[in-house]
Amino acid sequence: MKKLVALVLLGVISGLLGAGILFLVTTPPVGEAIQLLPAPTIPPLVVYVSGAVLTPGVYTLPPGSRVTDALEAAGGLAAQADPERLNLAQVLTDGQKIDVPEVIASNPAEPALGEVTRGIELTSGLININTASQEELESLPEIGPHLAEEIIKYREANGPFESVDELLEVSGIGETTLETIRDLITIQ
Repeated sequence: MKKLVALVLLGVISGLLGAGILFLVTTPPVGEAIQLLPAPTIPPLVVYVSGAVLTPGVYTLPPGSRVTDALEAAGGLAAQADPERLNLAQVLTDGQKIDVPEVIASNPAEPALGEVTRGIELTSGLININTASQEELESLPEIGPHLAEEIIKYREANGPFESVDELLEVSGIGETTLETIRDLITIQ
């Protein structure tokens, strides 16, 4: 009898196990299936190269390119280019502008000592307010066409300036303007 009970019990357990496996195999999955997408592609960089290069223009470069790559795409540096003022290793960004500067003459030719040209005393580099033209006066900070004209009118009406501080007598020139240009002008 014990054997019979054991066989019945074994049959019941086997039946339940079989039904469970059948249920798991035939049940549809819950949720949506996972879809694998292709890896994203990074778009190329578009940069504008101007200044002292052989062929300035807009260039398309691969992602991760550097300034030196953009200069190479633009045909290389022109003879007057100053690459020392650029970071050639800088990584480019899309839409970036690279302006290649030119070499600045560090010591331009100077005229003979004491030579005066159009009101500028070149030995000191200062503008002589007693002889300067309208254009030369306008080259000073805060001195536009109107104030330059007022300085010339005052000079013609009252004679040469005897001191730089006498500019305060000119209509439209105050302490602030005078202090801005004081180190750039002379009366000699």
